[in-house]
Amino acid sequence: MDGYPLIENHGLIGDLQTAALVTTEGMVDWFCSPRFDSPSVFGALLDKEKGGHCTVRPAHPTHATKQLYLPGTAILVTRFMTEAGAGEVVDFMPVTGTTVTSRHRLVRLVRCVRGTMTFEVEIAPRFDYGRAKHEAHITEHGAVFAAEDGTELTMHPIREPEDERLLDVLTDQDGDLRLSVTLRAGQQRGLVLEMDADGPPAEIRLDAYERLFDRTVAFWRTWLAQSRYTGRWREMVERSAITLKLMTFAPSGALVAAPTTALPEQLGGERNWDYRFTWIRDASFSVYALLGLGFTEEARAFIAWLSDRVKERAGESGTTGPLNVMYKVDGSSDLDEQVLDHWEGYAGSAPVRIGNGAATQLQLDIYGEALDSMYFAHQHGFQIGHAGWTSMRENLDWLADHWDQPEEGIWETRGGRQDFTYGRVMSWVAFDRALRLAESKGWPSAYGRWQTERDAVYDQVMAKGWSGEQQAFVQHYGSGVLDSSLLRMSTVGFLSPEDPIWASTLDAIERKLVSDSLVYRYDPEASPDGLRGSEGTFSLCTFMYVDALVRAGRTDQARLVYEKMMGYANHLGLYSEEVDPTGRQLGNFPQAFTHLALIDATLALDKALDGG
Repeated sequence: MDGYPLIENHGLIGDLQTAALVTTEGMVDWFCSPRFDSPSVFGALLDKEKGGHCTVRPAHPTHATKQLYLPGTAILVTRFMTEAGAGEVVDFMPVTGTTVTSRHRLVRLVRCVRGTMTFEVEIAPRFDYGRAKHEAHITEHGAVFAAEDGTELTMHPIREPEDERLLDVLTDQDGDLRLSVTLRAGQQRGLVLEMDADGPPAEIRLDAYERLFDRTVAFWRTWLAQSRYTGRWREMVERSAITLKLMTFAPSGALVAAPTTALPEQLGGERNWDYRFTWIRDASFSVYALLGLGFTEEARAFIAWLSDRVKERAGESGTTGPLNVMYKVDGSSDLDEQVLDHWEGYAGSAPVRIGNGAATQLQLDIYGEALDSMYFAHQHGFQIGHAGWTSMRENLDWLADHWDQPEEGIWETRGGRQDFTYGRVMSWVAFDRALRLAESKGWPSAYGRWQTERDAVYDQVMAKGWSGEQQAFVQHYGSGVLDSSLLRMSTVGFLSPEDPIWASTLDAIERKLVSDSLVYRYDPEASPDGLRGSEGTFSLCTFMYVDALVRAGRTDQARLVYEKMMGYANHLGLYSEEVDPTGRQLGNFPQAFTHLALIDATLALDKALDGG
C-alpha cells in the first residue's frame, strides 16, 4: 500500500461535532475542525507526505499492535507489545454538546503497563487540507501551531510537576514537533491537542485528566444504557449505535454519511466522493434504527432537522424539486465539488474531492424515504404539527407533477438520467404514507389525486419495471440490469414477500449480484454509469439482502449471510462502504448507511429466529 494503512486498520473517536481516525500504529491521520465537513488539520490518510498527522508509537521498531474500544464507550485503546514492555495509547475526544463550538480536543494518554517503553511523538499538522503554512511556537508549558489563515492548534502536555519541561523538543523547517518519553510500568503521561484554545499552553495534571476521562466514560455508558436491544448480536449492535452517534452533529441532529472524503471505491480509480454531509435518504433510515433500539431523542432531533428541510423550499418549483439530495450538517446546501490537485489521494487514488456535485441531482426516491421515516415516527408517537403537514402536502403536490420523469437515481450515477425503478417504487411509498397519515389524522389533503398518482406509479412499475427475460424487476425501464436497491421492494410493502414475482426477483439478484454472500449494487459494465473502473461489493446491500431473505421466510440462509458478513467487519466492528474481492474494506469509513442497515437486519433476523 506504499505507506498507507489499510482503510479498515482505523478506529473512530469524536465529540459529536467532528471526529478523528486513529490507525493501529497510533497515528491520527484524519481530523477536520471545527465540523465534520471543515478543512482537515490532519490528512495523511489522503496524502502521506503532505496531509499531516499526529503519531504516538514505540521507539522500538519491532512491535505488535492490538486495538480495542473501552467497553460501552467511544474511547479507543491502541496497545503496543515488545519483549521489553507493553504500552498503550488511550484516545478520545471530550463531548462538546449541542452548542456549536470551534473548540475541540483530542486527548492522547500514553501509559506503560509492563516493563519499560519509550514512545516517540510527532505532531505535524497541515491546516486547510495542507494549503496553509504554519509556525510552531514552543514554550516550557506546551506548544502552539499557528497557521497563516489564523487557525491555531495548541498542545497541552499531561504530566506531573517534577517532570522535565519542554526544553529538548525538536522542531523542523515545516513547523513540526518531535519528542520522546520513556515510561516504566504504571507510569502514564500524554498530551491534549486543542483547536481554538481559550488560553496559552498549560500543563494538565494526571488527576485532571482522570476526571476528564471519567466524565467521557460516564457520558457514553449512560447514553448506551438507553438501548433496548438484548438480542444475539448485542456487541455488534451497540458498537454500530455508538458509531452512528459519533457521526451525528449534535447541534442539529444531522447524521453524516461518513466522517471522511475521497476514500476510493477502487484503488487507483476515480470513484472518490465526499461523504461528510447529510443525505436525506441515509439519515431517514436512521429513524428506523434509532427508534428500533430505543434512542428516541436522536430520532426526534433528526425528524426536526428533516422537517426544517421540508419546510424551507415547500411549494418551490424547479428541476430537482423542493428537497435537495444532501445538505451540510447545519442545513445549508452549498456543496460545490472541488478537486484537491496537490494531494495524491489514498494510495495514489486521485482525484481527492471535497464537496459533492450529486447535491444538485434529481433523485426521486428521497421523497419516499422522507415520508416513510416521518410516518414511522408518527406511529411511535412523534407528532407532526400543522406547519409540517402543510409543507409535506406541498412536497407531495410537487411529486405528483414530477414523478414520471428520468432521474439520476439512488446510486447517483453520472451517465445520464434514466427511469429508475427504485425511484418509482419510493415515489409510490411517498404517496402511500401521505395517504395513511391523512386518513389516520383526518388532515386536509389532495387525497384523491395522491391516490390516483400512487396507483399510477404502481401500475407503471408493474408494466415497465418487470423484465420477462430476467424474470425480475430491473434497474430502469427497458434494461435487463439487476439492481440491489430493489431488495427493498418487499420491505416497504410494494410487494408481498410471498409473491412469486418477488421470489423470482430475489432469486435473480442472488444469481447475478451475490458473490459468496456479498452483494454488488449493480454491474457497471452492463449499465454504464459515466465513471471509469469497477467497485467492490456494497456492505449496505448485503445487510439489505439479509433483511429481504428474512421477510421471504429464508431465515437459515439469512443467518448464514449475516454471520459471514460479521467476518468482514474490522477488528473494532466497523464497516466502510465496500468490500473488495480480497476482503479488504474500500470507500469512506466508517459508513453510516452500512451500520444503519446492520441494525435493521439484526432486528429483523432476531425477531424471525425468536419465532416472530
